[in-house]
This record gives sequence, C-alpha cells and structure tokens, in this order.
Amino acid sequence: MGAVFDSHTGFSEYARARGSVAGAVAAGKPWNDRLTLLLESTGEGIFGIDLDGRCTFINRAGAEMLGYRPEQVLGRNMHYLIHHAHVDGRHYPIDECPIFRAFWQGLPCRIDSEVLWRANGGFFPAEYSSHPIIDAGAVQGAVVTFVDISERKQAEEMLRQTKDELELRVAARTRELSAALAQLRELSAYAHSVREEERRRIAREIHDELGSLLVGLKLDVNWLNKRLDGETETGRKCRAMGRLIDGAVENVGRIITDLRPSILDHQGLWAALEWQAQEFAEAAEITCESQFDIDPDAGAPAGALAIAVFRIFQEMLSNVARHAQASSVVIRVAAGDGALAIEVADNGRGAAPDALASPHAYGVLGMRERAGHFGGALTIDSAPGAGTRVRLRIPLGGPVPEAEAP
Repeated sequence: MGAVFDSHTGFSEYARARGSVAGAVAAGKPWNDRLTLLLESTGEGIFGIDLDGRCTFINRAGAEMLGYRPEQVLGRNMHYLIHHAHVDGRHYPIDECPIFRAFWQGLPCRIDSEVLWRANGGFFPAEYSSHPIIDAGAVQGAVVTFVDISERKQAEEMLRQTKDELELRVAARTRELSAALAQLRELSAYAHSVREEERRRIAREIHDELGSLLVGLKLDVNWLNKRLDGETETGRKCRAMGRLIDGAVENVGRIITDLRPSILDHQGLWAALEWQAQEFAEAAEITCESQFDIDPDAGAPAGALAIAVFRIFQEMLSNVARHAQASSVVIRVAAGDGALAIEVADNGRGAAPDALASPHAYGVLGMRERAGHFGGALTIDSAPGAGTRVRLRIPLGGPVPEAEAP
C-alpha cells in the first residue's frame, strides 16, 4: 500500500477522497473513482492518519472490523481510539507506537504481535503495517493496513498445544523406554553375574576334583614307571600314559583359565589385562604393540566391574583374531582422572558401519551392554579395507571426563 500512497499520488488526493464510500456517495461522487474503488474492494482494513494521528480516511472493511461507521472514525486520533492499550490492559504510550514511529522516522513497519480495540471495548489480535505518506519530499502522515488474525492465532495456539501434548507424550514414552532399558540392562548385568559365578564354581570344582584326580593318576603312573623296565611293552605304555596325563593337566588348566582366570582374582585387573594381551600376541601370531599407562593413584577395579572390563577386553582381542585378518594390532590401556580407557586398533579388513550396528552383532551388543551398565561407552571406528579401532571408556567410581580415549 505504501507504493500507492506516495508522492506520485499526493496527499491532497487522500484528503479529497477521505470519508470512504459513504462520504463519496453523500457528495454524489460516482463509483468509478479509482481510489475509492481500490479502498472498498479489499477485505483488509485501510486508514490514513495525518501528522497529528487523526484519521483522514478509512475504508468500510476497516471501520466494520473496528465496530464503527466510517464517519465515526474520521478526524479522531487512531492511537487513542484503537491502539491505546496492550492485550493485558497496560497503557500503550503513543511515543512507543510503531504506527506513529513509521512516519516520525520515515520508515515502514509490519507488526503481528499486538491487538487493536473495537468500539465495544473488545479487542482482536491484528497484523498491521504502517507506511509513511510522502508529498513533495516531506512526510505528511501514514497509511495503515490491518487484518484480524484471530483465526491464525487460534490455529497457532492449537498447534502449540498439540506440540506441547506431543512432547509430553514423547517424554512419557521416553521415560517408559528408559525405564524398560534400565530394567533390561539390570537383567543383563544379573545374567552376566550369574554366569560369572557359575564359571567360578565350575572352575573351582574342576580344579579341586578333576585336578586332584589327574595329579593322583600322574603320581601312580610315575610310581609304575619307576618299577617297570622302560624297554618293555608295559614300560612304553606307562610313559605314553604319563604324556597323556600331562596333556590332560594342561588342557584342564587352560579350561580353568578360560572359565575364570585366577590372575584376575589374585593379582587384579591390571595384571590380568597385561597377561591377556601377552597370551593373545603369542596365540594369534600377530605383531602386537602394547602400551599400558596406569596412574599409580588409580586403584584397580574389583568385583563385577573388573570382570566386565576383562570380558570386554577379551572380546576385543577375540574379534581381531576371528574376523580382522590383520597383521598387526596396537593395544593401549590408560587409567587415571577417574576413568579407564582401552583401545584396540588393527590394520585388518575392517567392516561397514551397518554391519557393526546390526542387531545380530551379538559380540558388539554384549560389549556395549556391559560397558553401559557401569556408565561407560564403547565406540567402534571401522571401514572396509581401513582396519578397525575399538575404544572403551568407563568410569572408575566417578564421572567420566570429556577427554577421548587414548
């Protein structure tokens, strides 16, 4: 509208045309007046004000929207008539009114966060714009267009309420899922503890029962071997039996170690991790570089936490041996600042991210569940042909610092 009411048209035309259609008809002015037709053909409210804020013209749509007849508005100060208060009833000073600032400063404005007041004392949310009227290079007043946006505000309020309700539902469902996840994690941890306790029991019984039997059998075979001629058939058979018993004793020791490494119970987690790294390097025949940086003040975890860390470390190395097809691996273990960090990086064939995130990647899922139960996190960086790096970071009785794993 500012482009219409500018110096090309002239303020004098507004003065001659003011009074709207009603005024035009009363004066006998024909309907083909272009300016009058333009004002009355729009559904938006349009009015003009002079430098004193008095209404110089208003179209019928605007007057009806405000609850007045056009002639009741002409010559009245529009701020005091329709814009005198905020929605909460607070007084709206005229020097803060954007409509008046528009022509005082010679700049247009557009506002959709205020209300206009009707003749009956009610109000409606409005979107209005004010453009200065310029004649001969001087500001003579302003043209204001406005619309009732009650329906839009109601729609926005309904949208906001719907969004709030949806967020509440999502939050409630998230809490339910979090609670379910916590229960599953507790159940998983309980299952792990039961399994570890069963492994400990089986390892102890194998050691106490089968180990004792094998030792006794070995002593008896040695006793027979000393009393038999080693060159006879019986002597040779006795020595073969001794070798079989030695192999059985070695296998029983390996089974006991797999079930429950005694070094973990007797020498602690740090020694157990170093032992496991050495065992892996010897068994896998892979170039293995191990770096252990343990703060002397970092106490070694014990109990369920130590078992969880050790089992995760075992799974890391087992995955390298079974899947990586690597020629070298780097193992880093660091403890300090209230956290334990373990990294296993190989130069193997790697894997696609979706394969590692698959619900059927049970080894990865198991490691993450064990770590998550103790407030830790397991991350895997891998790509086909680019090797794999697995990092575990887990707190040692306190919050985990923001720094990354080594």
